Amino acid sequence: MRSAWSTLLILTLVAGWTPLAGQQQQPAADESNDDGSKRSADEILKEQEDSLRGQRFTYDPGNRRDPFVSLADLAKAEEGPRPPGAAGMAVDDLDLTGIVETTDGAVAYVTGSDGKGYMMRVGDRVFKAVVFDIDADRGTMTLREKLDDPRLIKPYRDRVLRLVPAGAQIGVN
Repeated sequence: MRSAWSTLLILTLVAGWTPLAGQQQQPAADESNDDGSKRSADEILKEQEDSLRGQRFTYDPGNRRDPFVSLADLAKAEEGPRPPGAAGMAVDDLDLTGIVETTDGAVAYVTGSDGKGYMMRVGDRVFKAVVFDIDADRGTMTLREKLDDPRLIKPYRDRVLRLVPAGAQIGVN
């Protein structure tokens, strides 16, 4: 029995017969262009290759994040190099040292991590945050920090910097 199957296998290989031999695909006929002219098979194949490579693919995000772009790459591109001065400092790098009331509104005087002083008004930007409110009566400056955590309900966090009276020790009871 074993030799019969081996013989049958050898004969089919020699004869070139396969179970799908009767179902060979016919080459694709030339398709028509929009103007009615015929396209060659090479043009059709090139068009299919272009679409597979993404050269003819477009994506309209419609106010949504592009799912084909890595989140890690987006974060790196957004950060980029920090600008000089207060605009390049994080909220933790700033200390509120004074608030002055003017006719145009309150102005906060902050000291940065570089040891320099900066005047800030409502609407001024620091790295990933915006000055949201300056309250001279309470001695506070509120910064609204942008967060990139999709699990949070609000995409921001309010950080409050407070004036510390001269000679006061922070964290000592």
